[in-house]
Amino acid sequence: MTAAADPRERFQTSRRRFLLGGSAAAAALAFGSTALSACGSGSAPQPGATSAAPDDGTPASGTLRVSNWPLYIADGFVAAFQQATGLTVDYKENYNDDEEWFAKNKEPLSRRQDIGCDLVIPSETIDARLMRLGWLNEIRPERWPNKVNLQPTLLNAAIDPGRKYTAPYMSGLVGLAYNRKVTGRDIHTIDDLWDPKFAGKVSMLADAQDGLGMIMLSQGNSPAQPTSATVTKAIDVVREQKDKGQVRRFTGNDYSNDLAAGNLAVAQAYSGDVVQLQADNPDLKFVIPDAGGTMTLQSMVIPYTTQNHKAAEAWIDYVYDRANYAKLVAFTRYIPVLTDMTDALNKVDPTAAANPLINPPADVMARVKQWPALSDEQSKEYTSAYAAVTGS
Repeated sequence: MTAAADPRERFQTSRRRFLLGGSAAAAALAFGSTALSACGSGSAPQPGATSAAPDDGTPASGTLRVSNWPLYIADGFVAAFQQATGLTVDYKENYNDDEEWFAKNKEPLSRRQDIGCDLVIPSETIDARLMRLGWLNEIRPERWPNKVNLQPTLLNAAIDPGRKYTAPYMSGLVGLAYNRKVTGRDIHTIDDLWDPKFAGKVSMLADAQDGLGMIMLSQGNSPAQPTSATVTKAIDVVREQKDKGQVRRFTGNDYSNDLAAGNLAVAQAYSGDVVQLQADNPDLKFVIPDAGGTMTLQSMVIPYTTQNHKAAEAWIDYVYDRANYAKLVAFTRYIPVLTDMTDALNKVDPTAAANPLINPPADVMARVKQWPALSDEQSKEYTSAYAAVTGS
């Protein structure tokens, strides 16, 4: 199958438009989350509240209902899980957009009504919102022994320290992509974006978190601990470079064609895009700047309305077995969230194991930071201030 015909590529572009390009919209719509806490009867649930009954030690049984993004699982994976566990899986590819899903399910969730799934895989912006509202069940450690395979950098997340309620599924890097034929040299730092030779041939991401995170790191500040001052400092640099004419435009992930055609020399970019583009254009490169970049992440969660808590935990633990997980990575072409995946990937798809954008080396991952779950006030402040510069 050619790259153009591969359904994964068509899907990934569509899916990233929601997951990666839609973060600003997610932040804007999150402003109403405080009011949602009062949608149900009685007092608002506490963040991280769980409705799980004490574990009686018996095996999972019955039917598991999974809601996932289209083409975000390997062929035969569901059947293999069913054979290994004896469970029946009602697997639906009906998660098409974060905000669409939340808008559809917020009312039944607020009333603690069944939403038709026992496990779902949102982006972390939605995970954080669900946690604040107390709408997730705990993933019990005795049911999740393969949790030890999770990358340590993902374990102690700001939104869920120790990962009690969220199980990372796949991630992607946010860094710099460049057309080597146009630049005539390799790119390493944020300062390379501001090289006068590239004036009018630079694009930046319109999403505040994705666009500003690497700028903040280059200034010695971390997006993992944002403040009004550090965000403003990064925005000031972007405004200055825009006013100079350095920045051609601000994009979602629609920089791909211009980058491939040579209209752009350097672009803030998502690693998943570049994996696809490189198949047709080996001049395209992707790097995490020396000072660091950021990452995107989707995680498996168990809504507190689940009808089969044990089966959902069994699914999560099965995914976290490296041999099983390698099959998922080989199909989706995203970055694994588990450690030491090289051997497992080699057995399934050596090209995936050898691709540093799918299986990044440890020194790259050590330079990657993740934004915390922002408060509604922070989201509004940062998004509005950046939009005033980008015009989006």
